[in-house]
Amino acid sequence: MNTRMRIGELAERAGVTQRTVRHYESIGIMPPGEREGTGQHYYTEESLERLRKINQLKKLNLSLDEIREVVQLYFIDPSGVQSKRKALAVLHQHLAEANQKLSEMEQFRGELIALIEHFEQWLKQREL
Repeated sequence: MNTRMRIGELAERAGVTQRTVRHYESIGIMPPGEREGTGQHYYTEESLERLRKINQLKKLNLSLDEIREVVQLYFIDPSGVQSKRKALAVLHQHLAEANQKLSEMEQFRGELIALIEHFEQWLKQREL
């Protein structure tokens, strides 16, 4: 297996575009490839693994900022404990936010029902 690859091969193997790889590098989610004398950037299997991990975290609906916080931990702590704890904390926060939004929507729904009933009653009285 080739352990060094150019950006096109990296992107293809990870299922992303080259533009995505460059964007991730620019925002610090992924370190830039190693530059050789020709100016070409080369990437390693670790780069590929990082992109795959980023894709997994995106499927959890983590923001890029949240992914930046979590993905580093996968490569610092090989046991995965720290990264899983951080991802779990983020997911708990997402759940709390979703519950808050649901509560607000339920309140809004109740207000809409009350308004609809009020208008329907008002119209009924006028139609008599």
